[in-house]
Amino acid sequence: MAKTIYVLNGPNLNALGTREPEKYGHSTLADVETLCRETAKRFGLAVEFRQTNREGEIVDWFHEAKADKAAGIVINPAGYTTTSVAILDAIFAVQIPTVEVHITNIHQREEYRHHSYISKGAKAVICGFGVTGYALAIEGLASLIGAKAKS
Repeated sequence: MAKTIYVLNGPNLNALGTREPEKYGHSTLADVETLCRETAKRFGLAVEFRQTNREGEIVDWFHEAKADKAAGIVINPAGYTTTSVAILDAIFAVQIPTVEVHITNIHQREEYRHHSYISKGAKAVICGFGVTGYALAIEGLASLIGAKAKS
């Protein structure tokens, strides 16, 4: 049985492809899911891919990931990046290797976006590579958990 990783997406990411394409590009969330599944498959990993506009649901998914013995988590917390102590606490509570990903370079954006609560608990942060950042996050997570690329 393949190890499972969770890919969690926060608020408004369901609007990818149509919301501010000059910042976020034209890829949809379905495109991101396909990219994540293809990347994970190269490492023999299965993916639980989810999106919500509700903070508490993300926290619940962290605890579900622990109960399911997930090998790792990739999260794009979106608007919760700068506000969610609850998601940070969930990262610490479950102790699952977590990689934070952002489509844009949050450090080139508005000043309030420069601070991430999530980064304090994440093993790594990837930002500014567009949706390709998700693939990079999965490759990095695979390395962290010792999953090797399959030939």
